[in-house]
Amino acid sequence: MILAFVDHDAGRPSSTAQEAVTLGRRLADHIGTTLEGVAVGSGARDTAESAAALGVARLHVVEDERLSRYSPGAWGRTVADAISTLRPDAVVGPGTDRGNEVMAEVASHLDLPMAANCIEVRPGDPFEVTRLRWGGSLLEDSVVEAEIKLLTLAPHAVQPQAAAPSAPFEVLGVTPSLDPVDIRVRALDEEASAAKGVSLADARVVVGGGRGVGSPDGFRALEELAALLGGVVGCSRVITSLGWRPHTDQVGQTGTRIAPDIYVACGISGATQHMVGCRSAKRILAINTDPDAPIVAQADYAVIGDVSQVVPAISREIRTRSG
Repeated sequence: MILAFVDHDAGRPSSTAQEAVTLGRRLADHIGTTLEGVAVGSGARDTAESAAALGVARLHVVEDERLSRYSPGAWGRTVADAISTLRPDAVVGPGTDRGNEVMAEVASHLDLPMAANCIEVRPGDPFEVTRLRWGGSLLEDSVVEAEIKLLTLAPHAVQPQAAAPSAPFEVLGVTPSLDPVDIRVRALDEEASAAKGVSLADARVVVGGGRGVGSPDGFRALEELAALLGGVVGCSRVITSLGWRPHTDQVGQTGTRIAPDIYVACGISGATQHMVGCRSAKRILAINTDPDAPIVAQADYAVIGDVSQVVPAISREIRTRSG
């Protein structure tokens, strides 16, 4: 059996969790076994419909007042206890900050190795994996030798796919066994993003701005272009450091990793840390005054010019063509 850690936000599985579940189903199909899931925290039971649609045959739901807020130790202990009972061949979680943290706690409790941020998994004895290292600038081929393989999937490495209906779906409640020490670290509050509609991570179009935008007011043109394209605005780390945009808008190794159909990078040099965040974009359009900027070399298309002139010109043309 393959077990997937179904991370969620108030009962809605994250896109990265859906990717991990899809990988879990592929591994289960390859091995010839079943796929089950474990969801923890407030609203865990509400993940059932999404989990079933992705091919999970049985969902183990752990709901407890002590788990209502994210607690890495408590969540890790709970998932580890489920693994000890179920004894799966492998466990797959999302390669997000939270997914990696919970799975690391699991590995510690069970004294098992964990392969984080995998982009490819080849089941066998042992499992062979390719995973991201150094923020995505290095690919590492490794083997995972353990009775139970613990893996996390790098964001956007797998496209979520619905599964054909199979056996009857089951939801089983699980009562956690927690020690006070497991809850020594706990999130007290969560700050909601001010953005409305599609998130940066899920947007099909992202218009990003760097120092070349010139000022906070310079982002108005980027916001207009993003609105015309049905996208959202992102930025580089230097912009959040300057206080021009919130950290939730940051694209990069320490920000959000995106996978849009097109990323319009405006006045961004293209440091390695930023490119890690946009490496999964299907197309990159760079607008920059420097033809030798690193991002220009990695872009599919480039416009060498001033962002303050090029971006409004693109917006005008879109409005003209759309009537």
